[in-house]
Amino acid sequence: MQEISLLILCAGFGKRMLDLTTTTPKPLLKIKNKILLGNTINFFKDIGCNEIFINTHYLHKNIEEYIIRNFSTENISTIYEPSILGTGGGVKNIFNYTKNNKICVVNSDIFWIPENKKDIKNFLKNSNDVSYCKILLSKNDTFYGLKKKYGDFNIKNGTVSKWNKGNDILIYSGIQIVSKNIFKQTKKKFSMNNIWDHLITDKKLNGDFMSTKILHIGDKNSFHQF
Repeated sequence: MQEISLLILCAGFGKRMLDLTTTTPKPLLKIKNKILLGNTINFFKDIGCNEIFINTHYLHKNIEEYIIRNFSTENISTIYEPSILGTGGGVKNIFNYTKNNKICVVNSDIFWIPENKKDIKNFLKNSNDVSYCKILLSKNDTFYGLKKKYGDFNIKNGTVSKWNKGNDILIYSGIQIVSKNIFKQTKKKFSMNNIWDHLITDKKLNGDFMSTKILHIGDKNSFHQF
């Protein structure tokens, strides 16, 4: 796998988890006796990510203390956002802290399992060839957790478009490769969805499929499901 920096998105409020996140940020919830954030760090360390960033905002001290206690010898930086920047602004901000022009971005509410390693290695192996943004999609029958009755995207010959009724239900798996150059005309605070919409319009959003199942801990129901 090519060397690539990793950003784990941990600044959100986790509101869909209801009372579970009143005093504990969602990345520090425990699934199958493993902390979500620790599971993500160990998974990506094992496949070769050696520079890891974590953006924080809600209950940020809890996350910072967890990293100090458990990963103090690793190349992991927590980046606190005094005012939450949104998913897009949070990604853009990380390029102030790395020399790399491409980063891998993952949501913090995916519980990665060993079977996912081959998929993720294949997804990341040609990361330097990503000109704008590339996302990894899951088919509905291999996506577990927060289910939807509609798809997030459609894809044809590697080019991603918006989902329309009648298309297969394809769901964003929670991982993407992002190039620094897509943020040239953006403000400080914005959603990554806005970037995806512009890229789709210009036919510049690329994608691929996962073959293994993905576990998305998106709300309280899916948390108890696992």
